[in-house]
Amino acid sequence: MCLGIPMQVVAIDGFNAECEARGVKRNVSLFMIGENEVEVCDYVMVHVGYALRKMTPEDARLSWELFDEILAVAGE
Repeated sequence: MCLGIPMQVVAIDGFNAECEARGVKRNVSLFMIGENEVEVCDYVMVHVGYALRKMTPEDARLSWELFDEILAVAGE
């Protein structure tokens, strides 16, 4: 099973971006979606260091809510 994590872009340098989610920062490649498709403050779905697609803030929030529910059930 593959898992993509919603992250917010905080800086862009060509095809590379610094992204953040819940206090964790990662360097992410924008090669899969193109360097001009994403701007600082946008949200992207990240998998193994690559941004796969741009997403809305609402989609990112809903994804994190689902992750929280899964983790809560798994912890019971």
